[in-house]
Amino acid sequence: MKSETSKEDKYMGTVKVGTKGQIVIPKEIRDMFGINPGDTLMILADVQKGIAIERMEFFNKIADAILNGKAKEIYLEDREEDSMIFAEEIKKIVKNGEEEK
Repeated sequence: MKSETSKEDKYMGTVKVGTKGQIVIPKEIRDMFGINPGDTLMILADVQKGIAIERMEFFNKIADAILNGKAKEIYLEDREEDSMIFAEEIKKIVKNGEEEK
């Protein structure tokens, strides 16, 4: 991994994908976001928009807001129906994660 830019609130670098498809989140980023062993992260992928990784709690809060009628405030360009499907899928993942504990 080669760090090209590192500031207190920003980081740019590269990671390599291992033979099992795994990547290592650089220590600087883990420290920046308080990511610890055992934390659950959610990965979203969209062919046109790319890949995003975020804490499960973050998406759970978004799902709660959407399910409480705030879909248009969060995703202005998306149809409310699509936002509801997104929120329901997040809740399924959260429920499955809690059942595994």
